[in-house]
This record gives sequence, C-alpha cells and structure tokens, in this order.
Amino acid sequence: MSFIIGILTILLVINCLLLILLVLIQLPKKDAGAGMAFGAGAADALFGAGSGNALTKITKYSTVVFLLLALGLGSLYDKFDNSRQGGNGSDFLKDVQKQQQQSQIQTPPASKPATPVPPGGLISTVPTNATK
Repeated sequence: MSFIIGILTILLVINCLLLILLVLIQLPKKDAGAGMAFGAGAADALFGAGSGNALTKITKYSTVVFLLLALGLGSLYDKFDNSRQGGNGSDFLKDVQKQQQQSQIQTPPASKPATPVPPGGLISTVPTNATK
C-alpha cells in the first residue's frame, strides 16, 4: 500500500509542476504579465495561433487530475495510517482523554508554604529608629 501512495505522490508533484508551468505560460487578457515574461510566445509557436484554447483545455484537465490525486491520496493515506495504528480516528480522542485523566490523578496536592506565617501576620525584620 505504501508503494502505491509513493507512486501517486510522485505523480501529484509532477502534476503540480505541470500546472504551475501551464498557468504561467497562458496569455492574460491584456497580453502582459507573467505569461509574457515566461515565454508565452513559445506557446504560440508550439500550439499555433489558437494556443489559448489548447492551453486552457490542458490546464482544466491537469486541475481535475490534481484534485482527484489529492483526494485519492488523502483517502488512501487515512486508510493506511489507521490500519497501521490498529484503530480508527476516534481512538486518538480517547487516548487524549485517558492521558488527561491520568495526569490529574498523578499530580500531587499543592504543597504548604516552607515558612509558617504567624497568626498576627508577617513581622517586619527591618530595624526602626525608635530612639529619636
């Protein structure tokens, strides 16, 4: 199963690079921008005068493939990860609650202050000038 996930991940990365390239090559409506900077004239020479239509179709198909690969990989990874852990997604919540309960049981009660406070309150040890 991990081999299939690896192959699909490589395909997804290649598709992402292709999609980035296709978006940058396309001609904007005003014939300026990133498309002209990254070789939009080469697309005209390669696909002909109607290159906007061909590039638009390829971009649409590449986007659909990207979406399907992303959803399929997410689903496969979720199934593979859960089967590897031996449970379903709700086990995580149960584990967190169990750990919180154990940490509450193991916490020691608040310790008493190290020095006792006399019943009258704190006594100042700063000498005063009482002999004036």
